[in-house]
Amino acid sequence: MSEDFSVVVVGSCMTDLVSQAPRFPKAGETIHGHRFFIGFGGKGANQCVQAARMGAKTAMVCKVGRDVFGNDYIQNFKNNGISTAYVEQTEKAATGAASIIVNDTGENAIVIVAGANLLLGQEELQRAQSAIISANVLVCQLEISPDASLQALKMARDNHVKTIFNPAPAIAYMDSDFYKASDVFCCNESEAEMLTGLSVTSVEDANQVGLELLNKGCASVIVTLGSQGCVVCQSTNKTPKHIPTIEVTAADTTGAGDSFIGALAFYMAHYPTIPLEEMARRANLVAAVSVQTVGTQTSFPFRKDLPTELF
Repeated sequence: MSEDFSVVVVGSCMTDLVSQAPRFPKAGETIHGHRFFIGFGGKGANQCVQAARMGAKTAMVCKVGRDVFGNDYIQNFKNNGISTAYVEQTEKAATGAASIIVNDTGENAIVIVAGANLLLGQEELQRAQSAIISANVLVCQLEISPDASLQALKMARDNHVKTIFNPAPAIAYMDSDFYKASDVFCCNESEAEMLTGLSVTSVEDANQVGLELLNKGCASVIVTLGSQGCVVCQSTNKTPKHIPTIEVTAADTTGAGDSFIGALAFYMAHYPTIPLEEMARRANLVAAVSVQTVGTQTSFPFRKDLPTELF
């Protein structure tokens, strides 16, 4: 008999190798950076950590290498109170890694090598099935095999589990079933553009792509807009709603989208009766806290760090 988790994430773990530098190097150029550190990342794990830090009972379904990065990652999950019952290690590939450069204005450029993440498949999902189908919310992304993500989403939807799908990193030719399997389809400007061919440079553009994505079969769409907050579109009323956020000075935007989704998963699991617009407003505020600190998971706030009115 499995435990019941409020949020289950099927997704990726990456070890982040982060260099801070004044600017991005040009092709063939070597520049001096001023700080290097190794952190824990990967969209799936990030989202799970943020949900856990807000108080959700979480489990991660993922695959890491049988290497030092994999061992460290499993310990990191335990340190964050996340169940590792469905974290598997493999000899066949290294733990996923991301090389990240952060410039002085807080922008980032990232190269990922998915490694063991791409070996997560049907067998692992079957072993985690009891956790997935009894969760309140399931979260998936595209840093693992798209087939595995889609299978997990369908498994959840067939068992009346709410689903959040984050099509990141975006792929141009995505199975149309992803839309139908998503209760909340949550993407950023560049992902929205990749999926619709429409560029997103304003709230009005986001309204348009949100409706376009909604027409593909999602129950709801959220397009995140960084410092401009997000736009929420729902199939129930078809009127896009812009949810602004507070103005903050960003130290590092890495992981802000994952902080937003982890917070959203927490609210969907624990406050299912509040309107989606209000969940998005609160998730905006959680993400705004995260960008004020350098690092990915290290910047994600705990419940105690957040205003009580968010709970």
